[in-house]
Amino acid sequence: MSQESKELYVVPAKFRKMENLHILFWLVKDLCWCLAFKPLGMVMIAPTLLVAIWITWKNRHIVAELAHNLAITIWITANSIWMIAEFYAVDEKVKPYCIIPFSLGILILLYYYLIYAPLQRKKENTATLQVSVAPVAEEV
Repeated sequence: MSQESKELYVVPAKFRKMENLHILFWLVKDLCWCLAFKPLGMVMIAPTLLVAIWITWKNRHIVAELAHNLAITIWITANSIWMIAEFYAVDEKVKPYCIIPFSLGILILLYYYLIYAPLQRKKENTATLQVSVAPVAEEV
């Protein structure tokens, strides 16, 4: 069994409640977008984005969480820009610019999965190998 599968990631209940509330904010924002409720949709951008930023900040010490939450924050930003553009009938002009933040989120995750995570696994395997192949003292 690998070290990674033995590790536990414990989320405090208070923090989990905030993450769950974030999902509610996000769904309300997107529902308002679908139903064209402009005022509430616009208002919901703030709590959705602020909680995403807070979650990202609180998890910044865990690189995997940082990468994923940063991508989510960027996604919500792009998604909100797109929503505003549709509300004000300028989406065909603005939507192409949303490709930039969406792509940035993908680049962050590609970096994490293709470069950072494999390097970390290699370092852990090397450290494990060095410990298990420790030199034995010779008797004189």
